[in-house]
Amino acid sequence: MSALETIVRLVFLAAASCFVIGLHMMNSPKHARRGNLVSMYAMGVAIVAVLVLIGDSGLMTTTGWIVAAGGFAVGGGVGLVIARRVAMTAVPQLVSLFNAVGGGAAILLAVHELTTFSEAVGATEAVTAGLDIVIGGVTFTGSLIAAGKLQGIVTGQPVAIPAGRVVNAALAAAFVGGVVWLVADPGSTGALILTAAAALVFGVTMVLPIGGADMPVVISLLNAFTGLAVAMAGFVLDSTPLIIAGALVGAAGTILTILMAEAMNRSILSIMVGGFGTGDAAAAAGGAGGDAPVRSVTADDVGIQLAYAQRVLVVPGYGLAAAQAQHELAELGKVLAEYGVVVEYAIHPVAGRMPGHMNVLLAEANVPYPQLKEMDEANPLFAQADVALVVGANDVTNPAARRPGNPMSGMPILDVDRAKSVVVIKRSMGHGYAGLDNELYTDPKTGMLFADAKAGIGDITAAVKQLVA
Repeated sequence: MSALETIVRLVFLAAASCFVIGLHMMNSPKHARRGNLVSMYAMGVAIVAVLVLIGDSGLMTTTGWIVAAGGFAVGGGVGLVIARRVAMTAVPQLVSLFNAVGGGAAILLAVHELTTFSEAVGATEAVTAGLDIVIGGVTFTGSLIAAGKLQGIVTGQPVAIPAGRVVNAALAAAFVGGVVWLVADPGSTGALILTAAAALVFGVTMVLPIGGADMPVVISLLNAFTGLAVAMAGFVLDSTPLIIAGALVGAAGTILTILMAEAMNRSILSIMVGGFGTGDAAAAAGGAGGDAPVRSVTADDVGIQLAYAQRVLVVPGYGLAAAQAQHELAELGKVLAEYGVVVEYAIHPVAGRMPGHMNVLLAEANVPYPQLKEMDEANPLFAQADVALVVGANDVTNPAARRPGNPMSGMPILDVDRAKSVVVIKRSMGHGYAGLDNELYTDPKTGMLFADAKAGIGDITAAVKQLVA
């Protein structure tokens, strides 16, 4: 091994260590941005090291360097523009598209290796390449469908595939057979087509039957698939950085998927089977009906409640993110704190469109980190709260989850109804993804402020300021 190769391998080891450190830092909103930067710079250094190694080997032609530079410029430029322009509420769709790109790239790498070096491919390489095609194919089409569901291009309702389980079983058998065929004949075009086609179709038939409410979990699972595909590509190319990075992404995505499934009290298998968010069981499930009495309040009413409260527990949800009202909410919290009110924020693990969505929004608005309370820490505090202020959250506050026999049964929720008084800021009485009317809205101690989150919070803040003055 040359001195340059030794240096490059040490750089890979340092980069891998930085990946782990970056992931660890992302556990906390306080250090998440720094962790992201650490991982980003580590990956940049690893890419440079690979280019140096390739340049020293003399394998890259002038045309190859031009193509690589062009691809980096176009891909990096498009990624930079999209990342800077995307709204926070659309980040899950963007993540899903990134998953699709990763899966697609993994397929192309495996196909290139099998078609170009088929004579030198052994059984081990053929198996890893075949798995790369399968996992990458499922990730590619599955992620596109998931992004489409979240964006509204594809219906968020579960789409039943006729004889779906039989179809999926047949597709699984097809791509397993394709991988076996590739091991026997790595250069077979028929084996490549069979494996890739079965995997691509399976990605569609797997994700289409899943409801929109489960899409964040599905995206997390597909993110884990992307990591596995990248790791397999690393084995095919004998690339240590790809193996390490892919393994870390796969492990992180798997852990996140498990945590999200536990937060919804649903098994990953039940999520993949689909059905949550159909609304089909809403009518039969009981709970708050459309004609149940609702107590409407004004911003001035809410301002008085908050100003004279000792403790206020805020529950942010997707409505807050959609209205981009995090700065207004932070301002309201600051005004109340100056008036001597204890303000805290109860964060449900699956509030919003992705894990940590609410934490990121509130951190962006400079809400003090100690005020952010995760569900297990927040639930005991509701009984001590004078007012629970719900901003655009729906299913994660629905008491119906405590009763059996409905789509939400058993899902852990925030115990908002145990506060002395409840105020809900919402545009309408519309139900959440689960298709159930929220029983919290018709609770006698709940006041409904029907307004856009940004405008409603602004009016409440103005009312509080008038009282304080």
